Amino acid sequence: MATDSKRVSEIKRAQKESLLGKKIAVLLSKIALDDPKVSEFTLNRVELSADKGVAVLYFYLPGGQEEFSEKIASLILYKPSIRSAIAKLVPSRYTPELVFKYDKQFEKELKINQLLDRIKEEQ
Repeated sequence: MATDSKRVSEIKRAQKESLLGKKIAVLLSKIALDDPKVSEFTLNRVELSADKGVAVLYFYLPGGQEEFSEKIASLILYKPSIRSAIAKLVPSRYTPELVFKYDKQFEKELKINQLLDRIKEEQ
């Protein structure tokens, strides 16, 4: 029984992460129309903390971690308005705090895919 409730809570968390990711991606695309600096950010995934109080948004930029560090200030300016929009769009008792991070995992995936493509070409 305990494993069933744990599995159900994991499914609900994944559903909420997916919903947040979709809504935030739409919001970012609207913001990007006004601010071209934001258009460079690609939202890859969203992770909620165990208590669902913090949502970590993982972004990728082609320039890597250095470019992310330089340009994150332009995205942070929109954090309050993104949270406000999430509060209106996503049914929930609380709106999670947003944390922006660079997605190192996606960078690793890209490198692996490049290696696999190179191996295919060699064969």
